[in-house]
Amino acid sequence: HVIAKVIPVKAGGTEKMIPYVIMAIGVIVILAGFLNENYIMAGVGVLVAVFPWWRLQQISSEFNMMEQRIQTAASEIDNFMEQRVRILMNVSKLVEKSIDVDKNVFSDIAKYRSGNFSEESRNEANAQINRASHAINVALENYPELQSQATIRDAMQQNSYLQREITAARSFYNDAVNTWNREIFSFPFKKIVAAKEGRTTRIPFIADKEVKEKAKGVFF
Repeated sequence: HVIAKVIPVKAGGTEKMIPYVIMAIGVIVILAGFLNENYIMAGVGVLVAVFPWWRLQQISSEFNMMEQRIQTAASEIDNFMEQRVRILMNVSKLVEKSIDVDKNVFSDIAKYRSGNFSEESRNEANAQINRASHAINVALENYPELQSQATIRDAMQQNSYLQREITAARSFYNDAVNTWNREIFSFPFKKIVAAKEGRTTRIPFIADKEVKEKAKGVFF
């Protein structure tokens, strides 16, 4: 089970001192090089002194690019989820004319028609969308004549297609999140930058409880 918790990155005082220690060593090498008229040594000292600053700036840029990859993957999931919401809301209106569908389920997902999903709400929204889809499928099983309606049949096929697309997009998103969660704790420079910039872990896109329970079942 995935722990849906955001963990901030914290660097200790000793860890924060590492770049300054390396810079100090570089300065010492520079001074020693000039005093001994060894300009190659002085040049090496410059590289050593500049490296921590350069690396910290580079890591900050890398984190920004990683964040963009996560946002792109999340946007793709959100787009598919919003389409599922719209399809299920339309189908529910067609179905409720003939039979009684649990209206509470659809009133819950109606708020997601705008597609404004946050990292915290994305998992819960997906679970509610799956419950709505299940409610419609149960209704259609009880009333086979509704399945013969082309509009409903096509809509549910689109719903199934979008569900598979979300599953595929989830793998890409979770891969980006897992990389992010690992990299921000990488010692020492990445952890220092992450702590300084207030970076936190990201919550993976989690399969809802009903899906996980079905996965335990016997299929053959």
